[in-house]
Amino acid sequence: MTDIAVIGAGMAGLVCAQQLSLAGYSVVVVEKSRGLGGRVATRRLQGTVADHGTCYLKPKGELLQRFVELLEKRQIIEVWTDKVEQFNSDSRLTTQNSALCYVAPEGMSAIAKFLAQGLDILLNQRAIAINPTPENTWRLTLESSNAEITAKAVVVAIPAPQALALLAPLSETILDAEFLDNLGSVEFSPSISVMAGYPPTSQPFPNWKALTFVNHADLAWIGLDSSKRPHPQQPHFVLQSSANFAQLHLETQDLQPIGKYMLQKAAEALSLPWLFNPDWLQVHRWRYAFPIQPWNAAFLSATCSLPLVCCGDWCGGNLVEGAMLSGLAAAGEINHQLRHLPLDNVKFFELFNS
Repeated sequence: MTDIAVIGAGMAGLVCAQQLSLAGYSVVVVEKSRGLGGRVATRRLQGTVADHGTCYLKPKGELLQRFVELLEKRQIIEVWTDKVEQFNSDSRLTTQNSALCYVAPEGMSAIAKFLAQGLDILLNQRAIAINPTPENTWRLTLESSNAEITAKAVVVAIPAPQALALLAPLSETILDAEFLDNLGSVEFSPSISVMAGYPPTSQPFPNWKALTFVNHADLAWIGLDSSKRPHPQQPHFVLQSSANFAQLHLETQDLQPIGKYMLQKAAEALSLPWLFNPDWLQVHRWRYAFPIQPWNAAFLSATCSLPLVCCGDWCGGNLVEGAMLSGLAAAGEINHQLRHLPLDNVKFFELFNS
């Protein structure tokens, strides 16, 4: 039995859980993966790490700026670059001065681990059902352990299509059609990430760290991920596909040929023929990479007798910062429906300043 169960340990879920825990609620976070952070993800491979989801933080709003300052103070992140190249349709490279881009030398998942400190988190546990109980609580059924969690309130902090699949069975008993229709209105575009390592002697070597492909049919972004790491043993890159290309291969089983194709296209476009022949290669598909039709508020709350709130980067659609703002807003809504404990955004940062 817990006060609040949070489904999903991405940025929204972790922020929401920390805020509620800070207020005095008992909170359990349930995460289907073995790692934290959602798309703020890092893959460990070949004696190094690669950020195959969110590749850097570029703060714009006040909340993310304060969070970045805190992370930098704790030496979790550092400035990576203030320039992102653009590869244009006429094959020209142009330098775009941008805001400072911050990365975590140990991998972007270090940010999620920092957010998760002190929380009760169950990893490798997929919530497969949620149902009301006669005692006026929620019961969550977990897949791998066949265990159950009972909670007074639930926060669903996963992509909207996954939330809809989990909650749709409640349509005839407790959840109204409007709530489910709103959840179903959210749309995402997918992405395919390629991680590839190369011999240290690879030449000619690019003089950029990050590059955006403008209006390319297959490619969206490439970054020299090894430049984020202290004392890299070999260069390695992360290459991300365009949304249209990823959509074409949404159900493709073997992604290795897809990754090779993407490397070939990058090698041709950038006149770096050795990009097509990596020492090692891994490919990852993000089915829900970017919200393209987001919900128009910071959270989506069910109008039922038991507190149930959905949140994520799809609430507002502003990626990492949107996820954090959504998590805070969802925590406020849950608190409003439960005990009205003292809760404000300033305390969220005070938690990490002790």
